[in-house]
Amino acid sequence: MKKDIEIPKVEDVYIAVVNEYNEVHKTQDWNAYIINDKDVDLEMVLIVTSGYSETKKTATFRKKIDVLPKKSFAKIELMVEELFALNNTFKVSFFEGNQMFDKTYLFRKNTINLRALQPVPLMDLRGVLVK
Repeated sequence: MKKDIEIPKVEDVYIAVVNEYNEVHKTQDWNAYIINDKDVDLEMVLIVTSGYSETKKTATFRKKIDVLPKKSFAKIELMVEELFALNNTFKVSFFEGNQMFDKTYLFRKNTINLRALQPVPLMDLRGVLVK
């Protein structure tokens, strides 16, 4: 029964969109990262991203990370600035031990910008963070 299914609350796992310098292309890029600030590894991390507005919808992007070690982070994708005018969702599912966790992170339209930058946990960078 649905009422018997317990969905635990996700804590200490974040999504950040970071503005960083790309040494290869000599450009300032926006990249999305998943951050594991837990004291345990995350296994079978599945991330599904998409953007939408009232009139537009992006393609869906999927990424799998076999293991995201404790107190670490991993790049999800490069984000072009045109996406910031849309609502951007990151649906994250993972196993911690034998239990599955699931959370949707939402960056509302126009909230990713240089004025919104803040320190990002575990990274020596500034970005826009959703907890």
